[in-house]
Amino acid sequence: MTFATDDITKQTLESFKGFDVDTQLAILWFGYLDIKDQLDPANATSAQTTAEAAFDQIQALSPEEQLQAQRDIASCADTPISHTYSSLSSSGKLDVWLRLAQGMEKGTVIQVPSDYQLPTETQEFTNSVKQLDFEQRINFMRSAVIAMGANPQ
Repeated sequence: MTFATDDITKQTLESFKGFDVDTQLAILWFGYLDIKDQLDPANATSAQTTAEAAFDQIQALSPEEQLQAQRDIASCADTPISHTYSSLSSSGKLDVWLRLAQGMEKGTVIQVPSDYQLPTETQEFTNSVKQLDFEQRINFMRSAVIAMGANPQ
């Protein structure tokens, strides 16, 4: 399932999938920073509850384990946290990443190092994302995160 409905958003999503997991995580973080003031996270209560439970699982881990859990989800690894994430609705998955980003801001979730720079090969990608309007960015982010998590067996 994808929410990327126009060609530009679809191309952006395909480019995103080509990056390594750590770059994808950084892109999600910087994407959040770029749109956080415009977000109105009003998911259904059930999506918020299940997303909160998944987030709480991750937040309870050590910083190194938090990073590994995010990597496992992004790389579709066959791990318990990745399976938990896979069971969420698309809104729940987006909510988990929103909560992770907010946790990073608060310092309760491992942060992207302050001196981190995206790889130079992401420049064209980031320029294309900047051309997307708010709805396209949300559709891109939703499409990116719903593809993550362990594949059902």
